[in-house]
Amino acid sequence: MIYQEEHSVAAKSGGCFPGGAWVTLEDGGQRLIQELQPGERVLASSGSDGSGELVYSEVLTFLDRDPATRKEFYTIRTEGGVSLSLTAAHLLFVSEGNCSEGAEPTPGSMRTVYASDVRPGQCVLTTVSGEGVGKGEEGRKGVGHLSRISRVSVQEDKGVFAPLTRHGTLSVNGMVASCYAVVDGHDLAHRAFAPLRLLHRWTGSAGGHFGDTGVHWYSQLLYWIGSLLLDSGHFHPWGLADPGR
Repeated sequence: MIYQEEHSVAAKSGGCFPGGAWVTLEDGGQRLIQELQPGERVLASSGSDGSGELVYSEVLTFLDRDPATRKEFYTIRTEGGVSLSLTAAHLLFVSEGNCSEGAEPTPGSMRTVYASDVRPGQCVLTTVSGEGVGKGEEGRKGVGHLSRISRVSVQEDKGVFAPLTRHGTLSVNGMVASCYAVVDGHDLAHRAFAPLRLLHRWTGSAGGHFGDTGVHWYSQLLYWIGSLLLDSGHFHPWGLADPGR
C-alpha cells in the first residue's frame, strides 16, 4: 500500500529518485545521485519532450533531498533491460503505440505522464551511456532511443533526491526523465522554474544551501502559487492532498 501522505510530499517536490539511482557524468563515468555536487554536468536531453539531442547539463540544486527517509517508488522496467524508480508524481517522457526497440523517436511523438500513470506497452527514451555525445559525423549529437516498458511495479527504497539541471531533464539509470513533478506538463514546469535558473545565472546560486534536507523553498512557493491560480486538474491527484506541508 502507498500512503497518501507519502504521495503528497513527493508530489510537492521536483520529483524524486532513490539515493541508489545513478547518472552519467561528462567524463563518461557514473555517479550515485545522492553524491552529485553543484556545477557537475550530467547527461540530459535538450528537447522539451525528451527527444532532443543529448547534452551535458549543469546541476543547479536539489528540489528535494532527504538521504534518510524511505519512500515507495514506481519502478519502470523496459524490454531492453533498463530500470528506473520514481515517485508517483514524477514526470516521465513516454510515447504510445508501436515502437521499434532502439529506434529514434519521431518529432512530437513523446509526452510527459506521471510515473503512477505509466503502463506496460508504452515506450520510454533510454541512453546506454554518454559516449559519443557531441561527437559523431558532421558534429551530430546522440539522442535517446525508444524502449518498450515491460513491467511497472511499486517498491520501497531509501532516500529521495530531485536534482534540477539547467535543461530540466536528465538521464537516470539510462532512462530520460523530467526534473519536474506535480503539474501535468513538463513545459509548464520548466517555464515556472525560469526565475530560479536566472537567479543561478546571475549569482551562481539557486538560493539555498546545496546540502539542505527537504523540499527547496522555490518548489514550495510554486506549489502555493499554483494551487491558487491553476485548476486542480493540472496537478497530480495526490499533490493537493496535504497543501499545508
